[in-house]
Amino acid sequence: MKIKNKELPVPIIQGGMGVGVSLSSLAGNVAKCGGMGVISSVNAGYQEEDFDRNPREANLRALTYHIKKAKEISQGNGMVAVNIMTAVSDYENACKCAVEAGADAIISGAGLPLKLPEYTKGTDTLFAPIVSSGKAAALLCRNYSKKYDVVPDFIVLEGNHAGGHLGFKQEELLDGTALENDAILADVLDAIKPYEEQYQTTIPVFVAGGVFDGEDMAHFLSLGASGVQMATRFIATDECDAHVNFKKVIVNAKKEDIMIIKSPVGMPARAINSPLLKRLSVGEKFTAKICNGCLTGCLRGDKTPYCISRALIEAVKGNWEDGLFFCGDNAYRVNEIIPVKQLMETIEKEWRNSQ
Repeated sequence: MKIKNKELPVPIIQGGMGVGVSLSSLAGNVAKCGGMGVISSVNAGYQEEDFDRNPREANLRALTYHIKKAKEISQGNGMVAVNIMTAVSDYENACKCAVEAGADAIISGAGLPLKLPEYTKGTDTLFAPIVSSGKAAALLCRNYSKKYDVVPDFIVLEGNHAGGHLGFKQEELLDGTALENDAILADVLDAIKPYEEQYQTTIPVFVAGGVFDGEDMAHFLSLGASGVQMATRFIATDECDAHVNFKKVIVNAKKEDIMIIKSPVGMPARAINSPLLKRLSVGEKFTAKICNGCLTGCLRGDKTPYCISRALIEAVKGNWEDGLFFCGDNAYRVNEIIPVKQLMETIEKEWRNSQ
């Protein structure tokens, strides 16, 4: 498929996963197979020697490195994008860094990325907001059109079965009243139609959250989506940047292990029930010795039960006892660690056989 002036041979986006779960190795190899590999900007420099002293510089330096390394790995195939959460405190600089480093696209959510076109307009970098409703899609299109005279290059629709932070109320997720992807997709397609007509363009919509295989992909494409985004399945690949212990956590997860939690940033999130979460459930607290100030909405000091950044870093390092392991609702269906190439080929084959 074509997105503006760029080619995406396989309409699959590998979802961005922080901290450090999707960096250059995973993103580059997904792009090499024709998909859109996505690097997460959140504390991308956690392995840098000066991360604790100079987190901002370390993160931007690492982000530049990983974008360029991923493009090198891709050998000119697919696309290399960056996921930048609006909730990060260095959002503007991260966006500018991604553009300067040559990212093919910036995908942005965890809030409304109202200023995103400001950083990509006039450049070769595409931009895409993440939405969880037709209302949000309409609001963003209206804002972009009025303020920047543009519309999104593509949109990622993230449903309630996704992993990590979610754009739904916790009560909706727990009682099962959150809208399903089919209904949200219809709303989003209706919401963007007037803007497609106004700008004489097509705004591709990629469905995320609960997309597990090629059959799911065929289903959403039949409903009008242009592609899908998948994240959790890519954790259990040889090329994923996370420690092998994280990959084993996904492979060994059972359905009853997957739970909705409240993140210190005030949003509900989906994760695997780990020793850390069990300790937190009985009132234990821990705070980081050094606060990087990475998230704008984080409740710092005595108000937060734990530092989510440090917990995610422990997870990517493979520390089962102290890590926070984000995952999608279908994590329990993943049963082996395989190469990215094999996973991509399997999904493509299932998709084509389901058409």
